[in-house]
Amino acid sequence: MAEIGIMMSDPIGNVRHCYMLLAAYIIDTPEACMLACVHGKTSPFMMASYLEFGDNFCHPKWTHHITLDQLAKIQVDPNDLKGYFDACAIYCLNGVHVPFWQDWPFACPSVFLTPKALHHWHKQFFDHNLQWCIEVVGAQELDFWFSILQPTTGYHHYSDGITKLKQVTGRVHCDLQCYIVGLLVGAAPHQFMIAIHALMDVRYLAQSPSPDDNLLASIDQSLLTFHRNKDVIMILYLVDLALILLEHLLLVIPLSI
Repeated sequence: MAEIGIMMSDPIGNVRHCYMLLAAYIIDTPEACMLACVHGKTSPFMMASYLEFGDNFCHPKWTHHITLDQLAKIQVDPNDLKGYFDACAIYCLNGVHVPFWQDWPFACPSVFLTPKALHHWHKQFFDHNLQWCIEVVGAQELDFWFSILQPTTGYHHYSDGITKLKQVTGRVHCDLQCYIVGLLVGAAPHQFMIAIHALMDVRYLAQSPSPDDNLLASIDQSLLTFHRNKDVIMILYLVDLALILLEHLLLVIPLSI
């Protein structure tokens, strides 16, 4: 449709010849890797492997042309599955030999693959950032602090604490993010507080309805603050692949706005 166009009706009933561009494709990280034709330990957005996810700078984008050039260099028959997969591994490709976007004008995975707010920000907070906080201050202590908060209209009151919550939704993730920084003051190490505060700033700024250059600069500054203080998380033995992947996904935010 992007090449030959399609006839579509506009809101007042006029028929127009439209050319559909692929502007955004919002999916989870495993599916993003599949569409970008890279294997699971490689970024679908940048030319970085999992060993480089913790870098505090953006690697070159994994563009449409780079992927297609690498596929063109593979001279193995795709029907020879083992041989083809072995050849793809040299370029960190996953074996998809005909990407659906290869003939789609202006379609580039590094552009149309954008962060997914629910999983990359909110669920990431609940599954990892919140667990770090529980590890630092203790589950019983954090539950007690949540239970004695003054009930506020518009926000859920966690009278039994939050460490035993099951099947939580995105709304719960957002509610917890509103409380967590204030509850940690005076209980968590200062550097740990700065790192968590910086991550929360990135999440709030990225949701702005009217982003501009000043906001992007603020996001970059918050990311820099996090990188300067993330060592405390590693010292507390809380580092894992989730932290490294989180760092990489946050770097993508300014590029996708």
